[in-house]
Amino acid sequence: MSDITEVFLQVIGQYGSVDIADAEFKKMIHEDPELRSAYREWCDAVGSSEKNGFLDYCEEYLDNQSSIYDTLADEDNEM
Repeated sequence: MSDITEVFLQVIGQYGSVDIADAEFKKMIHEDPELRSAYREWCDAVGSSEKNGFLDYCEEYLDNQSSIYDTLADEDNEM
């Protein structure tokens, strides 16, 4: 199985909404015991709950994406 964060990124990219991505991810882990196990291990490793781990990842990922664009915009304004 690929790295769980790669699965997260695929799900985030596939759906236009964090809420829909979260619902689909929960459906995926319910249907795939191997994915569920990998998700549990990831949650334990990062100290997140299984209930909110995917949402926490989404929030952090989207915040990082926003900050990248903010940094680029700041650099454009300095030129």
